[in-house]
Amino acid sequence: MRVCGFSFIRNGVKYDYPFEQSLRSILPLCDKVVVAVGQSDDETLNRVKALDPKIEILETVWDDGQKEGGRVLALETDKAFQAVSAEYDWAFYIQADEVVHEKYHSAIRKAMEQHLTDKRVDGLLFNYHHFFGSYDYVGSKYSWYRREVRIIRNDKSIFSYRDAQGFRKKPNEKLNVKLIPAAIHHYGWVRNPAAMQQKINANIHIYMREDSVAAYEAMSKSVYDYQSANEPVERYLDTHPAVMEERIRLQNWPFQPDMNKKYASTKDRLKRTIYKLTGWYPGEYRNYKLI
Repeated sequence: MRVCGFSFIRNGVKYDYPFEQSLRSILPLCDKVVVAVGQSDDETLNRVKALDPKIEILETVWDDGQKEGGRVLALETDKAFQAVSAEYDWAFYIQADEVVHEKYHSAIRKAMEQHLTDKRVDGLLFNYHHFFGSYDYVGSKYSWYRREVRIIRNDKSIFSYRDAQGFRKKPNEKLNVKLIPAAIHHYGWVRNPAAMQQKINANIHIYMREDSVAAYEAMSKSVYDYQSANEPVERYLDTHPAVMEERIRLQNWPFQPDMNKKYASTKDRLKRTIYKLTGWYPGEYRNYKLI
């Protein structure tokens, strides 16, 4: 069994992505990792080059005209995936703010081996931990997606969907996937507050009109205030991936969430209550088919 990882990044240093930890976290499971590195304004390219000999770099230029729905992110994902050669059976996708805990390595490898010859299986589905504000808390509101596909068969009819959150298969079919006992640690909302605000500004350029009132208000800040976001969170009581230890040790911003805030809205409360009572996620977005 041969496995190739793939990812993309641009301005990872500037926006304080844990992209080095992200790539290091999947290297033990991969024979090679292809990284599409977009033309950056910082040391991102040199940092990726210095990581590991197994990493193959694809230097790219983002098409910033492809803004609708974050389409440019899917295009960069596809560039990396298309560079995965035919010798590999599985392709392990990881985004620059996602990290795999080493405790899941054996389960992930076992799942890839188990489903290797079952061509009905297009991909493997992971659970998610979405950290918010600090490394001690995870977002708890209903809108955080709880699962997504991160390992796909090396089938070039598969493509990145919408803003690169998941995948589909040509012409436009959901992937048939197996849920595995592993999780992705998503650190997209845990970074230096100044870099977090810069990242939000960059996302506005990707996703929405810069001249809208909401965009203007969001971009008027210089530092992101996690406190004022008033996000319902839960305390995280488990361990973090070993590759994140140094980054977590250097965290230098305070975050004291209001633990009395349990729900984002009445709708959030209703949906989460239904899930707790029945195990059913009403209205959950599923860009895949469980088999």
